[in-house]
Amino acid sequence: MLCHMAFLCFRITLNRASWKVRLGCGQLIMAARDLAVQAVSLYKGYQIGDVAIQALKDINLDVLRNEFICLEGPSGSGKTTLLSLIGGLDVPTSGKIRVFGTSLSHCDEDYLAVFRGVYVGFVFQSYNLISTLTTLENIAFPIELAGFKDERINERPTKLLEMVGLSHRANNFPSQLSGGEQQRVAFARALANNPPLILIDEPTANLDAKTANEIITLLGKLKEEGKTIIVASHDERIKQLGDRVLKLHEGSLAE
Repeated sequence: MLCHMAFLCFRITLNRASWKVRLGCGQLIMAARDLAVQAVSLYKGYQIGDVAIQALKDINLDVLRNEFICLEGPSGSGKTTLLSLIGGLDVPTSGKIRVFGTSLSHCDEDYLAVFRGVYVGFVFQSYNLISTLTTLENIAFPIELAGFKDERINERPTKLLEMVGLSHRANNFPSQLSGGEQQRVAFARALANNPPLILIDEPTANLDAKTANEIITLLGKLKEEGKTIIVASHDERIKQLGDRVLKLHEGSLAE
């Protein structure tokens, strides 16, 4: 599971001007190519006490722009770890990973924070909404951190809440929402800055059938909009939406 507060890795000190400086240096400009994600000989290991754990082993992966990829595999197979590397929440032990032409293999946290804010929307399995913020404020949070003007901060969260059917919950706190409602707010937050890449971890795992259908409908809309989507899921309906289903087993990838 991705770190509960990983979303807060955006640096509050970032503003729109600093983004322009970083983007202007040419390091984060999208490459004119068809690949959204490219991983080459990707390894990720962890050391827990005296035990070495190899979470990912020799991952080689190309994901096209606008492609919908479904990752499946048993618990502990490396799905969440792979999502975290693609999204710049972590860096690999070895190997290379490029997302929209940007190498993420050896970046510092400041660089990765800017990258995530521009290119990546996350939907975490445990939602990771900020408990002290209302629904509307949770969605506005990444927009405000990006340094957008008040007009966008005020307007886009409202539109996104309408899109996920939760306008009536705008002033509620996460603890006052059902699991399905929290999941829809998490989707809206992931779309706050209109990123081209959406990473989603088990979106229907803890939902009732009705709410799961609503999430699947939303995924279909995002696919129609041309988003690049990578989702970890065992849900057959989500796999049917996907252009490809990739299987992970003990950290290794096989289509």
